[in-house]
Amino acid sequence: MKSAFKELVLAMLLTTFATQASAANWKVDASHTNVGFSVSHLFTSVQGRFGEFDATIVFDPDDPEKTVVRGTVQAASINTDQAKRDKHLRSADFFDVEKYPTLEFESSGMQEWSGKKGRLAGNLTIHGVTKPVFFDVAFLGQGSDPWGNTRAGFRATLTIDRKDYGLNWNEVLETGGFLVGDEIEIRIDAEGLLTE
Repeated sequence: MKSAFKELVLAMLLTTFATQASAANWKVDASHTNVGFSVSHLFTSVQGRFGEFDATIVFDPDDPEKTVVRGTVQAASINTDQAKRDKHLRSADFFDVEKYPTLEFESSGMQEWSGKKGRLAGNLTIHGVTKPVFFDVAFLGQGSDPWGNTRAGFRATLTIDRKDYGLNWNEVLETGGFLVGDEIEIRIDAEGLLTE
């Protein structure tokens, strides 16, 4: 009886290990990844991006519920192609990069997966404030590059209210309303390099 129990436990451990091993580990390739955002300004919008970041993705298209994503963005790497504005964004009025040098995300679980799309739950930290969020995510496929490396594409989008993270600075317009919108649209187009 003890022998049968041991065999059962061993089989369960091997099954668990095989399931974990099937999930591919992807290192985000920063040279082929864009971490971008958009915010309304007066009557149009301003687009920007972060140039320095690091992220890993554990993903198996046959078992997406086990997806794990961790990412860190260097706040000082913000770039809207306007030096004066970028300096203001790095200041205490906005990101206060000296005090809060990073933006961070850690997933807590995949939800509502269908086909190649789903919602990825997790915690997003900006300006020292952590809030639960849901990214709309998509798996764009995988294949080999000309040098024999295996790569995969991922997309994630999210809209947040910047005031939820203490980014409150604004200017009142003479005509009413505010200079900068509260909603920030985030879009990440990531290319992952298979590491295992």
